Amino acid sequence: LLAEWRAATGTPLYEALGMSEISTYISTSPVVPIKPGSPGRPQPGRRVAILPVEGAPEPLPAGEVGLLAIHRSDPALMLGYWNRPDEEAAVMRGEWFTGGDLASLDADGYVWFEGRNDDIMNAFGYRVSPNEVESVLVTHPDVQEVAVTELPVRDDVRVIAAFVVPRAGAEPARDALLAWCAERLAAYKCPREVVFLEALPRTPNGKVQRKRLAAG
Repeated sequence: LLAEWRAATGTPLYEALGMSEISTYISTSPVVPIKPGSPGRPQPGRRVAILPVEGAPEPLPAGEVGLLAIHRSDPALMLGYWNRPDEEAAVMRGEWFTGGDLASLDADGYVWFEGRNDDIMNAFGYRVSPNEVESVLVTHPDVQEVAVTELPVRDDVRVIAAFVVPRAGAEPARDALLAWCAERLAAYKCPREVVFLEALPRTPNGKVQRKRLAAG
């Protein structure tokens, strides 16, 4: 989308990352150069870290994937969830607020989004981000949209499945899409099933409903 916008308009498109609890706090701008695939760097004065998914809430070094967190001292952070102490306790880890996003920071301080922690799939004992698989499949010329999740094939077996919306007039073959992934992903990250849809199920605010897809 970013490349198509720049080609059509000749102007940059700046991204921002935020959530209801804190508004936007990571972004690109005229003084924060765009790195395709990253929403940018923490805005001035925002204290952001990557925390381990489990264990002590100690910030991880650059390059490691964990929970994206912002310090509780941030003036834009919510005071808490009204009458929902259990939910509040789940997102507050020590001095940090975590919204459930998985990400990493590079050496330049840019954030690289890896997906939602509750969307992470288990493939042969490895944690796999749907976002990583989707970012490969969506570059196929016959793919308009894609969502990846786990799909039950037996009571005790789940496999990675890709739900694909083809581009208008295209008829991509299942084997061609699997081969596309095999050339670009580790074997354990590749989908085992491909399901073609006319549209992806979404919430009223546009988010893909992965749980509906996973339900089969």
